[in-house]
Amino acid sequence: MTRWLGISISLHPLFVIVMIFSVFTGHFIELITLFVIVFIHELGHVAAAYLFGIRVISIQMLPFGGVAIMDDTSKLTVLREIVIALAGPFQNAVMIASALVLRSFGVGDAAFLDYIIQGNMMIALFNLLPILPLDGGKVIQALISTVLPYHKTLLWNGRISVLFSTLVILNAVRPLLFEQGMVQLNLLMIGIFLLYSNVIDYRNVPYRFFRFLMNRDTVFARHLQEGALAQPIIADAAKPLEGIMRLFMREKYHLIYIMNNRGQILTVLPEQKIIDSFFAANRKP
Repeated sequence: MTRWLGISISLHPLFVIVMIFSVFTGHFIELITLFVIVFIHELGHVAAAYLFGIRVISIQMLPFGGVAIMDDTSKLTVLREIVIALAGPFQNAVMIASALVLRSFGVGDAAFLDYIIQGNMMIALFNLLPILPLDGGKVIQALISTVLPYHKTLLWNGRISVLFSTLVILNAVRPLLFEQGMVQLNLLMIGIFLLYSNVIDYRNVPYRFFRFLMNRDTVFARHLQEGALAQPIIADAAKPLEGIMRLFMREKYHLIYIMNNRGQILTVLPEQKIIDSFFAANRKP
C-alpha cells in the first residue's frame, strides 16, 4: 500500500495473482502497460470526484479497473455519479485517440501503440458492463434509482450484477465447452471475483439501505436550499416504518400522509420523523 496526494493506493490480491501469472507466461511488460492504463483510468474518476468536491480516500487496483472509496457519498447526485463513473472510460478514449495520432505520424513503436489501443478498448468496454463495482454497474444503478425506490434499486442492480457476472464466467469457459479450446483463466478469475463480491453485496442490501437512510439529512438540506417540491407517500396507519422507508426515492424528499381506512388524513410526517422513529425503535438498550 502507498499514498499519493492523500489517497491510499493498494493492489488487490487478484491483481497480484495475475501479475505472477504474467511473469511465468512472459507477458510482464504487457501487464505493466495494462497497470498504467488502469491507473490513468482511475485518475479520471479521482479528477471528476474532486471536481464535485468529493474527496477520494482510497483506491484498490484490480486487473480490470479499480474501486475508489469516497469520503462523502451523500453528495453524490445521480448526475454526479454518472459523470464520475464515465470519467474512467473517457480517459481510455483519450489514450486511444493519442495513440492513433502518434501512429498516424509514425511516432513510436507501431506494435506497442496497437497494444495500448487494444488494452484501452478492452479496459473501457469491460468496465462498461452492467456489473458492480464496474463503471457500467454504477451508471445502471444511478439510472434505475431515478425510476424506482432506492431499496428496489439495490435489489434489481444486485440481480443484474449477479447475472452478468455469471455470463462473464460462462464466456471464460465457453472455449472449453464448445470449441475444445483453453479456458480464459484471467477472465475466469475476474468473473468469479465479480460474482462472489456481488453475491455478498446482495446479501448486504439491508446494511447498504440503512447507510442510505443515515445520509438523508443531506438530501433534505439540498431540497430545502433549492426549494424543491416534496414527493408524497400515502401510507396506512398500520404500515410498518420499514415498509414506508422502502418507498423512498434517492433524489426526492418525502412527506408521508398517514391515512385511515376511510381515506381520512390522520397526520403528515416528514421523512426524517419516520427514519428517527425507526432507528429509535430498533436501538439496542
